[in-house]
Amino acid sequence: MRVLVKANIPAEAGNRAVKDGSLPQILEAFLAKTKPEAAYFGIEGGKRTMFVVLDLPSPADVPPLFEPLFMGFDAVIDIQPIMNLDDLRKGLSSL
Repeated sequence: MRVLVKANIPAEAGNRAVKDGSLPQILEAFLAKTKPEAAYFGIEGGKRTMFVVLDLPSPADVPPLFEPLFMGFDAVIDIQPIMNLDDLRKGLSSL
């Protein structure tokens, strides 16, 4: 299932990860493992934030994929199912 993942990194944990060099390592490993359709980085609510669109085949994939973000950054993560236009058309055609 295609999902939008939003990961907020609190300032203190993010600063620590920048200083010790783990921020880019953890992000690169996450992106290599998930192979996202899109990945964007910015600021939301004063926190470093990553927005990623990826395929989540099973809910059982959540722990191995997202624990590194929780453990490395104290990240606050939201996962939202999303559709592209083709998915929406397919869904609407079955009504």
